[in-house]
Amino acid sequence: MPKVLISDKMDPKAAEIFRQNGVEVDERPGLSKDELKAIIGDYDGLAIRSATKVTRDLLEAATNLKVVGRAGIGVDNVDIPAASAKGVVVMNTPFGNSITTAEHAIALMFALARELPQADASTQAGKWEKNRFMGVELTSKTLGLIGCGNIGSIVAERALGLRMKVVAFDPFLTEERALDLGVEKVELDELLARADFITLHTPLTDQTRNILSRENLAKTKKGVRIINCARGGLIDEAALKEMLEAGHVAGAALDVFVEEPAKQSPLFGTAGFIATPHLGASTTEAQVNVAIQVAEQMSDYLMRGGVTNALNMPSLSAEEAPKLRPYMELAEKLGSLVGQLEGKRALGVAVEVEGAAAALNQKPITGAVLAGLMRVYSDTVNMVNAPFLAKERGLDVREIRHDREGDYHTLVRVTVTTEEGEQSVAGTLFGNSAPRLVDMFGIKVEAELRGEMIYIVNEDAPGFIGRLGTTLGEAGVNIGTFHLGRRAAGDEAVALVSVDNHVEPAVVETIRAIAGVRRVKPLRF
Repeated sequence: MPKVLISDKMDPKAAEIFRQNGVEVDERPGLSKDELKAIIGDYDGLAIRSATKVTRDLLEAATNLKVVGRAGIGVDNVDIPAASAKGVVVMNTPFGNSITTAEHAIALMFALARELPQADASTQAGKWEKNRFMGVELTSKTLGLIGCGNIGSIVAERALGLRMKVVAFDPFLTEERALDLGVEKVELDELLARADFITLHTPLTDQTRNILSRENLAKTKKGVRIINCARGGLIDEAALKEMLEAGHVAGAALDVFVEEPAKQSPLFGTAGFIATPHLGASTTEAQVNVAIQVAEQMSDYLMRGGVTNALNMPSLSAEEAPKLRPYMELAEKLGSLVGQLEGKRALGVAVEVEGAAAALNQKPITGAVLAGLMRVYSDTVNMVNAPFLAKERGLDVREIRHDREGDYHTLVRVTVTTEEGEQSVAGTLFGNSAPRLVDMFGIKVEAELRGEMIYIVNEDAPGFIGRLGTTLGEAGVNIGTFHLGRRAAGDEAVALVSVDNHVEPAVVETIRAIAGVRRVKPLRF
């Protein structure tokens, strides 16, 4: 039974869902770094919020860990490259608090437009400064969205309901999607020049860091109001303070800061500034939603192999997993075959699918190929860390999908590129479930890749099979199955021989000495 640790305070429904799915769960929020490190090796999964820091050091101690689930969107507290290198899936729950965060952005927009926090403080201080707080309407104003993904699109929908005009800058937003949402897609400079209100809904990356820099803030319309409920670091806070004090920016409302908890900030006390303590996801509904979602996702992965909202591997639904599992087994065996024969010389790899395989999600198939291929470098490789190992090695990876159907109803082909050229192997599924090799380096050969095998390239000549059998028999090696193929009579031939014993190096050398043998390689699947 898989075992999961919940190391941060989380809604009790998370533990209930784990148990309902047959997952053993321990709830131990508040552990120190050393306490967590001492016990993490006992767990297959780790469910966290924002308090637990999943560092490289912790991951080194997590010898059985398979998945980290973040109940929420941000994963700044998880070392994703280190997790990937260890083969640990990292998931988040990007939709559980989307509405809550979008509503908070809208609330802050209203607060800025009508100076609500300042008016509240003034009134409760016994003043009645009705003429001091002159706000602006939202109707007919232009809202600029920087980022129009899941949360941004909800904000757009709400803003359009308020009769605002919405423009959006997002490199990933298609014209069709913009049309569906009712927003105008624009470049950043145009957004800055046109928007009366700007709200940010983008992750913090090298490309988005300080996207509202001093230079870009200077490009904004005088009197602009800015909202950030996404990530600290998207705005140059020092430059924003200067723009507020100069009156160029009429108001700013931040729920997130470069450093959190934000006990001090140069923005605090600045006229026109509103702050909240990272409340974007802080509603009862959102907390329940993300707890349920992370528990369901982690249970799905640990019990059924489904991968949802993973940040370091392709998603794979529980419905897809049974269909893809035999293909992934085939792909891993093909990757292992070329890896053992050509892996350390490989400069690139192409994964082609055709027939029934072309209708499936190809990413897990490619991941399985890479897991088999990269095993020549590491015995701890899996579908999670294989793409990162391939990238480290500078391996060029291509995916090709063919709609055609050839000699087989479904086919997966793996081609490796070396300095000498290309070499490819191909396989199919018998009965939609049994992986079978059908083509090896251009030679038709049908074989089941299983257990200990010997790969032999030889000249096609009478008596060779007999001599090979005699050699193995004299060495005490029992043959399980014998698979043969050749280019043409008297031309190059290949043999894949499955054996019941481990093939010692001395036996390999004896086979290599047989007349006509060009190459011998023991294989293991």
